[in-house]
Amino acid sequence: MDYPLILGGLEVRTLEKLEILSPYDNSLIGKVSIATDEIIDHALENVRISFDDTRDLSAIHREHILNKAKDLLHERSEEFSRTITQEMGKTIQESRGEVSRALETLKLSAALLREPLGEVIPFDSAPNATDKWGFYKRFPSGPVLAITPFNFPLNLAMHKIGPAIAAGNPIILKPASKTSITGILLGKLLIDAGYPRKAINVLPGPGGIIGDRLVSDDRIKVVTFTGSAEVGKAIVKKAGLKHIAMELGSNSAVIVMSDSDILHAANRIIKGAMALAGQVCISVQRVYAELPIYEKLVELLTLAAKNIKLGDPLNEQTEMGPMISEADAKRTDGLIQEAVSLGAEITTGGKHNGTLFQPTVLINVPQHAKIIQTEAFAPIVVINKISDLNEGIALVNDSKFGLQAGIFTRDINSAHTAFKKIDVGGVIINDVPTFRADIMPYGGIKDSGLGREGPRYAIEHMTYIKVCAIHNSDYE
Repeated sequence: MDYPLILGGLEVRTLEKLEILSPYDNSLIGKVSIATDEIIDHALENVRISFDDTRDLSAIHREHILNKAKDLLHERSEEFSRTITQEMGKTIQESRGEVSRALETLKLSAALLREPLGEVIPFDSAPNATDKWGFYKRFPSGPVLAITPFNFPLNLAMHKIGPAIAAGNPIILKPASKTSITGILLGKLLIDAGYPRKAINVLPGPGGIIGDRLVSDDRIKVVTFTGSAEVGKAIVKKAGLKHIAMELGSNSAVIVMSDSDILHAANRIIKGAMALAGQVCISVQRVYAELPIYEKLVELLTLAAKNIKLGDPLNEQTEMGPMISEADAKRTDGLIQEAVSLGAEITTGGKHNGTLFQPTVLINVPQHAKIIQTEAFAPIVVINKISDLNEGIALVNDSKFGLQAGIFTRDINSAHTAFKKIDVGGVIINDVPTFRADIMPYGGIKDSGLGREGPRYAIEHMTYIKVCAIHNSDYE
């Protein structure tokens, strides 16, 4: 099937096409039109011109559009689910879960329009302003550029688009090349929901060309990006004075204390490590287990990994699908081989057939190994032993990343110490760092990014504060 790009709410086809291939069997899913230089410039003019329309929409009108989009997505949920699975390779059950979360993100974005985006300022508490009263209010910043990754092509786009609409900003969506069809379907849905047509633009194509042009253009006022730390740093350098939100990579860690519920910990860790074939920025990559329960945890995780059903992601019984590409599978193989050469042991997995990579458990991995220090983005979990909590925290913090971490313990003091001392954006107690609720502030520190997602917090990046100070003429 031939898919158009979306330019100012219109479907436009170009001569150059992007082939979207199934990561499972390499079959052709469809062809998507690639944005040309002329189309990019038209899109930038569209969002500049349409800003007058979007910022003048009343709150109730924007709420209606978001709720309409939610209703349409609910009606088309299976179409989106199957498209995500075909493009990205996550299981159909995982894709349905993503659609469900995208519905929640729209719901949360709409609900914020019933809350005040400002507050009264007590001017008369300042010695030089006793004759004043006033307030501040948030106003839309302007055109938003949303650059999204392949692993959550719908919900991570929705985490940018939902708040952009709630704030009253026009949108250019640059979807990941491998999952562009989902982005096109989302653009069509927003048109049907009634957002001003010129404010909706979906531009597929190579990120290094299209993304660079969009990021550096002064007509863009907000850049929100999810992807690798390397690309994120390059975007920040090119963007200039814009509002920027960066949700970048991680090598998320879990500490398992000897007083924890080991069965619960093992069950959650294996799911957190292997969901989406490990291609989640908060996948469990590193596990640090106290010595008394270390051997038992290794045994449980090894058995659980062996029992995962790997195969066709459209099969309802499949528990883990393929990686996004064979190149990524080969990259993962290289990480494993390097770890083994440094003394690590494979307790299960470690092999791949094309893009299908066996769920893999590694033990005794040196801290300096790439599988620990870099983002694996693969179905691998490393388990190393620790003597106590302080050693675990030190090892978790020995990373350039700082997105989320987890700890399993029954001791409230251990939980509090972990929350206080682990250098990340979120600490999850008695669960894995792979947990994310769409309502919460989500983001990291260090090389894991800037700012926070979650509709309420994303709106802060897409708006600016304007103060109104009023002289009290009755003041004597």
